[in-house]
Amino acid sequence: MQETIAHEEIKRTGVIGIIRVPTAEDLIKIAEALYAGGLTCIEVTMNTPGALKFLESARSRLPNIVLGAGTVLDGISAREALLAGAQFLVTPTVELDILEVAHRYGVPAVIGAMTPTEILAAWEAGATFVKVFPASVLGPRYLQEIHGPLPQIPLVPTGGITAENAAEFIRAGAVAVCAGSWLVDRKALIEGRYDALTERARKLMEVVKKAREA
Repeated sequence: MQETIAHEEIKRTGVIGIIRVPTAEDLIKIAEALYAGGLTCIEVTMNTPGALKFLESARSRLPNIVLGAGTVLDGISAREALLAGAQFLVTPTVELDILEVAHRYGVPAVIGAMTPTEILAAWEAGATFVKVFPASVLGPRYLQEIHGPLPQIPLVPTGGITAENAAEFIRAGAVAVCAGSWLVDRKALIEGRYDALTERARKLMEVVKKAREA
């Protein structure tokens, strides 16, 4: 598949920020805060209330952000997300119908997998990137072991990624990392401290950049 802006931006920056919050309130403010920290690729999960409405409004209000839909579980949801404005799709598991939709509309698909068999199957089915999940359980060493025999597969660890461990995953062979709960800190949101999200985004971007340059 020809590279899209989303594909190129994920590869260039090496970071996808995940927004998964219990209410639709302030989704735009959260995205703006992350962007202020240098994060340009943002995924909003489909189990976030108002996710589709956010995608519809954010494409015009946040033109410099590459927006994706995450936790996509079936082809119908994938199509709805793309029609709402999503520029890439992210799944927690290997879902071939979602890949079919992604290919049909020419958008990147970050397909979730855990075992070597799942990872290879996702790649051979046409995944743009393979999301290694849950990274918090598997760890950087697991990613390194997978990368050894399968260096051609662009791996994106997800789950428990922070500024403290992101560099380890990059050095283990990750082309990018996905960060969610650490990045969009729930306590900071409750207190309305969006600057804290900006600072976390900035720190994560710096860590990944340095790890790539090392």
